[in-house]
Amino acid sequence: MAMQHQPFETMDAQSLPLVRQVSVFLENRPGQLLKLTQLFDDQEVKILGLSQVDAGDCAIVRLVFDRTDTALAVLKEAGFAVAVSELIVVRVPAGKRAMMAIWSVLLMAEVNVAYTYPLLMVGGGPCLAVSVDSVEIAVETLQRRNFDVLGEADLQDEANN
Repeated sequence: MAMQHQPFETMDAQSLPLVRQVSVFLENRPGQLLKLTQLFDDQEVKILGLSQVDAGDCAIVRLVFDRTDTALAVLKEAGFAVAVSELIVVRVPAGKRAMMAIWSVLLMAEVNVAYTYPLLMVGGGPCLAVSVDSVEIAVETLQRRNFDVLGEADLQDEANN
């Protein structure tokens, strides 16, 4: 049985709602995304977000799961090369300028966004996975401005609603 993942902590021992992103390295040829996603067909793991980047001879597929520990075990057992990194997941509020509000808050805090992609959520509405240069500042700033920043436990709960 996979260990339950605890929230990441800053050096000040303050828990931050962070999410682990799994990057999988694939050959850049037809059928590889199908092969990757079929691994989870019989598993109790949902892919909540996926972004693919062409890197010449290979492709880098970034994934967010509802059960990251289980997904990592499945990928490693299948022999895939993986890397894990932290990112933030922020719920997109209602309204025409919702994403602009998120980017404005991060700009005011001088946080750089490296990349972002949407998550497929079942429960509480649209969310964005966001890779930033300072997760601590980004999370604290967004929360201070009343944005909902989700952690891994939140993703698991929402994916099962």
